[in-house]
Amino acid sequence: MSTAAPPSESRVPSPESRPLIALLAGEDSGDQLGADLIAALRARYPHARFVGIGGKRMAAQGFESWYDIRELSLFGLAEVVSHLPRLLRLRKALVARLLAAKPAVVIGIDAPDFNLGVEQRLKRAGLRTVHYVSPSVWAWREHRAAKIGRSADRVLCLFPMEPAIYAKHGVDARFTGHPLADRFPLVSDRAAAREALQLPQDAPVLAVLPGSRGSELARLGEPFLDAARRVAAALPGLRVVIPAANPRMLERLRGMQAHDDALQLLDGQAHLAMQAADVVLLASGTATLEAMLAKRPMVVGYRVAPASYRIAKLLRLLKTDVYALPNILARACGMGERVVLAPELMQDDCTAAKLADAVLALFNDSERRGAIVAAFEQLHRALRADLDGNAAEVAAGAIGELIERERA
Repeated sequence: MSTAAPPSESRVPSPESRPLIALLAGEDSGDQLGADLIAALRARYPHARFVGIGGKRMAAQGFESWYDIRELSLFGLAEVVSHLPRLLRLRKALVARLLAAKPAVVIGIDAPDFNLGVEQRLKRAGLRTVHYVSPSVWAWREHRAAKIGRSADRVLCLFPMEPAIYAKHGVDARFTGHPLADRFPLVSDRAAAREALQLPQDAPVLAVLPGSRGSELARLGEPFLDAARRVAAALPGLRVVIPAANPRMLERLRGMQAHDDALQLLDGQAHLAMQAADVVLLASGTATLEAMLAKRPMVVGYRVAPASYRIAKLLRLLKTDVYALPNILARACGMGERVVLAPELMQDDCTAAKLADAVLALFNDSERRGAIVAAFEQLHRALRADLDGNAAEVAAGAIGELIERERA
């Protein structure tokens, strides 16, 4: 006589196969990372329940958000200070709720100023914690790696040079690959991008991205647009495209454009603009990584508040003499200690004249542009921990190891 369980009973998942997994995302980019991660974790744990702080993309994956993601979407010291009492109350309530729920793992996604404090309290209480997206320990205050290790049982890194830094401080860190490297093809289709933006196939094209925040546009908008006008005057037939990060930035750029027909404003479409361009002029930050993945030679400029720059210099907080991610990655991947694939014009050097000269130098040197594209292809591959290009699956595997370790 068979002793097998009835069909209905056999389909009931065991508690071990339906873990409670908490994720804490603090802004739009974290919401996208969280959504991809939930999909990858659900493939491993189909009956898992996902809770915490997230946005619409995570909710679409079946995530149960205890608090609105906009609670944490703050930029700038003044804004954070004005909301500090509310943030402290939120953190206290969140920690209490997570301690009561006892999830199998708590994953803080970026937002280190908020998440690392939460993770530290939970780790001290015996919960498993993961921090997804390492702060830039390779650029400044490397000693933060040890502090991050006191908050997270495991750090998931987007860049290949980061785990070695954590290893020096005895912190368990894993390179998962960068999600952006999954979203760009290894060979970019310039012709298709130009067709989509209605740009001529045979014209020289410059993409200009002066930053995605109001403070960046205030400091970089005029020198960037002036540089574009100078390049257009020196390069017959040049088309200049300027993608705006959001509607508010679009209106501000329209005011700065002063009806200059040589400059074409776009509502979003930054990736298309990069792919359509021959050269990109952009602000230092994540956009430099996107331009690298689009395989486009670039000139990088940036300015911060003069007082902030002097303090950073005085206290020697910066641990690198290059700032753009392609340059940092090139060194980390062994291309040479002095390699600079993306010319950088920072602070007082970030003037319209110098920016224009650097852009024109790239337009006038096709051999150099070809060498840069080849190097960017190599770096693109280095940003993939998985040859098939699925950073979320690699991250889910590293998290799954912690969940299984807890059960053992």
